[in-house]
Amino acid sequence: MSRRKKILKAPLRIAVAVLLLGMLARIVQWPYAKVIVITGFVSIVLFYCLRFWKKSEKQFLDYVKLILVVFWSTNGVFRMLDLPYTLLFQIVTGISFIVWFIMEGTAYFMDEDRHTKNSPLQIWWNIAMVFGTLSIIMGGLMKVLHWQFANVLLVSGIVIVALYILKDLFTVSKIEEADSGNEEFLL
Repeated sequence: MSRRKKILKAPLRIAVAVLLLGMLARIVQWPYAKVIVITGFVSIVLFYCLRFWKKSEKQFLDYVKLILVVFWSTNGVFRMLDLPYTLLFQIVTGISFIVWFIMEGTAYFMDEDRHTKNSPLQIWWNIAMVFGTLSIIMGGLMKVLHWQFANVLLVSGIVIVALYILKDLFTVSKIEEADSGNEEFLL
């Protein structure tokens, strides 16, 4: 897996953060939450399709990721607008996710030599992401059961995941400096 510079990385992350904040707004029942969520889904599809279109060489896995993103986002828009046929989008999303996981899965987090490419700080961020995801899942279950503190758990999980997604926007210069030092030695 080569370390290519991916285009539209920051706008895609901002779109995902907008989606998460829209979901948070829906949970706490703020006005215009549905519009924010739909805006997040639509911008994710547009940015990812543009990113795919600009990619010079496309492999099978790139098409799988495109199908995954497009069908997942379309399912989200259909669900927000209460349109039918969401089951079709969920099935295609599930199949494309399974294909992606089989073909790439955890190798996404490793470099060419099959070593993890995460520093200790990145590992702590990944742990925070896991806790944020678990907090969202548990908060959602607690919300369904009408348990106390469900909203607190859900909101804290969404905030943690949004911070995880946006963390690289603020540390890009450090990462680019570390990467640019190795570029002159590559053949």
